[in-house]
Amino acid sequence: MRWWSVANFVSNAGTWMQLTVQNLLVLQITGSAAATGLSMSVQAAPALLISVFGGAAVDRLPRKLTAAVSQAMLGAIAFVTALMVALDRLDVTSLMVLAAVTGVIATVDGPACSLLGNDLVPAEDVPSAIGVGALVHQAGRLTGAALAGVTVGFLGTAAAYAANGLSFLFVASVIPFLRPARGAVKQVAAVRREGMGVREGLAFFARRPRLLALAGVTGVSAVFGRNYQLTLAVLVTGPLAGGAGSFGTVSTVLAAGGIVGAVLGARLRRPSVRVVGALAAVGGLLQVVAGLSPSLAVLLVMVLPMAVVESVSDTAGTAVLQTDPPASMRGRVLGVWGSIGTVWGLGGPPALGLLMELAGARGALIAGGLIIAGTIGAGHVLRARLPAGAVPVRGDKEAPARAALGTAA
Repeated sequence: MRWWSVANFVSNAGTWMQLTVQNLLVLQITGSAAATGLSMSVQAAPALLISVFGGAAVDRLPRKLTAAVSQAMLGAIAFVTALMVALDRLDVTSLMVLAAVTGVIATVDGPACSLLGNDLVPAEDVPSAIGVGALVHQAGRLTGAALAGVTVGFLGTAAAYAANGLSFLFVASVIPFLRPARGAVKQVAAVRREGMGVREGLAFFARRPRLLALAGVTGVSAVFGRNYQLTLAVLVTGPLAGGAGSFGTVSTVLAAGGIVGAVLGARLRRPSVRVVGALAAVGGLLQVVAGLSPSLAVLLVMVLPMAVVESVSDTAGTAVLQTDPPASMRGRVLGVWGSIGTVWGLGGPPALGLLMELAGARGALIAGGLIIAGTIGAGHVLRARLPAGAVPVRGDKEAPARAALGTAA
């Protein structure tokens, strides 16, 4: 697990180096902000359309081999992009093709790497392992963004892509030496081979109340909150009359809160949808207070707990998502989640932007926070009023196995 964490830190740093310069590169090549947005959509589109097939592949194929091959392929794409940039041969068409291929591979790589990390620890430590992964992601993000400017300044844009390619190869070279935990080996060996299709995964997700509730909580939070880089940027530079430096300070506090939240999230032993919902509701109320901030100083005080709560909620939600389904379904559940998350990722910013156009930055933060807290509160009240056993988990033949794994209801 230590080796896997180091490898993921290197990989995340490389990825964020590339992401930091990628939009600028597209803008430089095309001179169009619309083309920059299109390149992001092209890379995200495969997750919307074929994530369920990628998840099914992860359930069928050996996890270590799948993760190693997908990492090597992503590294190859990064090297090809670096070479084309260095030779000044990268045009809009080739860039879009490379973005689409990256998106397709990511539909397999994401669930494969997530579940491989869980296999490296005993079942009762999976929530903590997910928290460590969130911490590694945040640290890699900060490091990669910082290194991007230095790398591009001294070595050029192509170097950022080449560094990302090396980071993928590093992960691929580590994977063969990883040893799954003893309990995880038994668990994987016990996976049933019947009913391994996409349809079974969709049906399982649709009849799983906990997963549907998690999707609802995460969806309303993603659309009306979370996009703080957008809402807080407008608030700081608009009503609070700050500049780029002030928003940089806010972004730094957000990142620090994300790291603190990841550490706290790693200490959750039995995360549940109820915990995720409670944290999301608290985050919505904090967002309301942030929208009412009369000064930058007050906003900075509110931003830290907002980021902490969001990070802990994300960690708890990921733990539920990856431990609640039986072992034979986890790849497909992550695949379904990838499609759902892409809908939120593509639809959330435009919806929030429209809300800001209508109500302003303060109004969007306040209204969004109230919608999040109100929706989650209403859902909790409705659920509490249902008679016991009114929401059965149909077709759940593996509850004893999950109970043995210590997963939360």
